[in-house]
Amino acid sequence: MRRLRNRLAGALLSVLALSLTASGCGGSSEAAPGGGDPTSSTAGASVANRVEPLARRPEPRLPVTVPSADGERVTVRAAERIVPLSGSLSEIVFTLGLGDRVVARDVTATFEQAAKLPVVTRGHDVSAESVLSLRPDLVLAETTSGPEEAVDQIRAAGVPVLFVEAAKGLDDVGPRIGAVADALGVPAAGKELTRRSEQRIEAVRGDVPHGQEPRVAFLYLRGSASVYLIGGKDSGAGSLIEAAGAVDAGAASGLDKDFTAITSEALVKAAPDAILVMSKGLESVGGVDGLVKIPGVAQTPAGMDRRIVSVEDGVLLNYGPRTDQVLKSVVAQLYGEDGAK
Repeated sequence: MRRLRNRLAGALLSVLALSLTASGCGGSSEAAPGGGDPTSSTAGASVANRVEPLARRPEPRLPVTVPSADGERVTVRAAERIVPLSGSLSEIVFTLGLGDRVVARDVTATFEQAAKLPVVTRGHDVSAESVLSLRPDLVLAETTSGPEEAVDQIRAAGVPVLFVEAAKGLDDVGPRIGAVADALGVPAAGKELTRRSEQRIEAVRGDVPHGQEPRVAFLYLRGSASVYLIGGKDSGAGSLIEAAGAVDAGAASGLDKDFTAITSEALVKAAPDAILVMSKGLESVGGVDGLVKIPGVAQTPAGMDRRIVSVEDGVLLNYGPRTDQVLKSVVAQLYGEDGAK
């Protein structure tokens, strides 16, 4: 079952990883990607390229035995050398205050504190040999991490592997933090970080303008690979779009799958007032000028108004401790800093 799920999820993750590698794997902190119109809404708030650890550094109390999202129970006896297999999981560990124990990173871990760590995985392309060469005592994986053979090889070497459910929306922020914190033997810190994260998200939601409900389409773009997709109800962006007081245009137009190839017909039916993209994806098509040349985009209200919302690739759909910043950036770009967009 997990093997099939991994294959289905791997295609998009691999393309994302390749694009991040090609761009130097650095965190993208610019608010208006190159080539864009400086008057477009991409000039909104950006997400800090650093995580904010808890004020008090917790001390793990191990061993612990915890449930893993793959149905197993995992016993963690030590957490001195941790390898998270995704940027989101790395972000959680660092924000809990245990970043000094992380010995490697995934290419999507683009925040500043992790930048100097060796890259051992690229999205869905886990290298068992690279991971094992660092002698980890704990590996943290997403349920979409793979290939499965690589993860099995890590487990066969005697390294505990904890699977965490892949993020799908804002409701996953707390459970994912809790799962990681429990495995690291710092459950109290997990509760504190969950409380802080959820309070910050709610504070941003409280500032969202009411009564506008713009239609927002999430486009996944990788121009170098000729990948042009529009997100549907399972894209992972719907929760963020709705929290910003908007309507997920792809899902509302009847797109039931996670992603569908962009066509003029699909865009016209979605009729987005704004388009949400990852910053590197926007750059890959030549910025806003290139985006509106994709068939159908210029005919949408978003294309005509050049109303584009851009957020850094390494954080947009993480649903981790920086989710409040992501939401704040989306809201600022969507409505304008004064909410009068």
